[in-house]
Amino acid sequence: MDKYTQSESQSDMVQRSLHSVWHPCTQMQHHESVPLVPVSHGRGAWLYGSDGKRYLDAISSWWVNLFGHANPRINAALKDQLDKLEHAMLAGLTHEPVIRLSEKLAALTGHALGHCFYASDGASAVEIALKMSFHAWRNAGHSEKREFICLQGSYHGETIGALAVTDVALFRDAYGPLLHGAHVAMSPDARAAQKGETAADVAYRAAHALELLLQQRSTHIAALIIEPLVQCATGMAMHDPVYLAQARALCDKYEVHLIFDEIAVGCGRTGTFFASEQACGASPETAAVWPDFVCLSKGISGGYLPLSLVMTTDAIYQAFYDADTARGFLHSHSYTGNPLACRAALATLAIFDEDDVLNANRARAQRLTAALQPLAHHDRVRNFRQRGMIWAFDAVIDDAAASRFSRRFFTHALQNELLLRPIGRTVYLMPPYILDDAECDILAARTASVFESTIGHE
Repeated sequence: MDKYTQSESQSDMVQRSLHSVWHPCTQMQHHESVPLVPVSHGRGAWLYGSDGKRYLDAISSWWVNLFGHANPRINAALKDQLDKLEHAMLAGLTHEPVIRLSEKLAALTGHALGHCFYASDGASAVEIALKMSFHAWRNAGHSEKREFICLQGSYHGETIGALAVTDVALFRDAYGPLLHGAHVAMSPDARAAQKGETAADVAYRAAHALELLLQQRSTHIAALIIEPLVQCATGMAMHDPVYLAQARALCDKYEVHLIFDEIAVGCGRTGTFFASEQACGASPETAAVWPDFVCLSKGISGGYLPLSLVMTTDAIYQAFYDADTARGFLHSHSYTGNPLACRAALATLAIFDEDDVLNANRARAQRLTAALQPLAHHDRVRNFRQRGMIWAFDAVIDDAAASRFSRRFFTHALQNELLLRPIGRTVYLMPPYILDDAECDILAARTASVFESTIGHE
């Protein structure tokens, strides 16, 4: 320990943090009753508190930590890069890590998306995609195409542009007067199925509603933005892959760009490296589905360093390729393409290849799903669902109790060595891709125990 922590109690650390750190996505007053956990270190799937207690990181520290904390292979890559180049501006310069990362990602799309533009966080990637879409249309002589469509319950970030295409009231309402409004289309959320409907039926119904909107406004719409397969922050709303194929066909028909926000659902989280891969063959008329833009962040660096990027097509890239500087995409971030972050991403991609992660995750997901079945059939649980390495279910409680339930569940989970953070009444698991059988069993059994103790107070 360093001189600041070696003789300091956990309560002292908490008080120092509460007095000096404004924590994100938090009503700070709640920490008068909800514990703030000082973390000293992490190993594998576990975080360790300064008091020696451990917590299974069942949400991958906000969905970023794919291969565990202090992963030796990612650590080694960063140590090697640190002695070579920590940072260089990417305007007028380039370096091997950013080139290699761009090439590897393009290859994963079969070079359908062959150009990568870098930033530092997910919201910035969304901002880039929105601006790039509008600017590409303007360069093509269609400056009237400046509107966007998002889905009901969508979440794309909390900067002004990203918030404009977010439909979660908790994040959006306070800043509504600052936002340029977007069109909100029906979500294909499978939980909206009417009697006798399947998830695919809901997807087709949502696609029909989308087409009605496009018929009215397509000449003014630049792009449709979607979280493919799982709308995370609205409560892990999952939909059938056929919706993605339908959206692609409609965007082609009405000449609208398609943006897939894979910040949370990419990098293997939904079972394939890109969520959009699952739309291939989802529709008889569609052999493959790629959007015009893919936004990646979170897991791309294995949870080590801030990194985000937008992948796009050659057609979009060529729309900016011109002698006129004003026709270029004039957007930048100081740490764009940071070499350390790119090396972390390259090490992350290497683990996918070396460990056959996607196949291993299928077996891991099958075991955890089976272990969660008693909870899935609990009489106070509805809509148990799973996609890849994401599990979610909804507690049967009154709307007014959702916030209280979430805080109590979080506290009870910590008491049971779990880091779980429900979204209102929705409990979800999004663990790292390294859980062994024993850890899967611990996670399932303790989640059920925590739910039982929490729901008993409602």
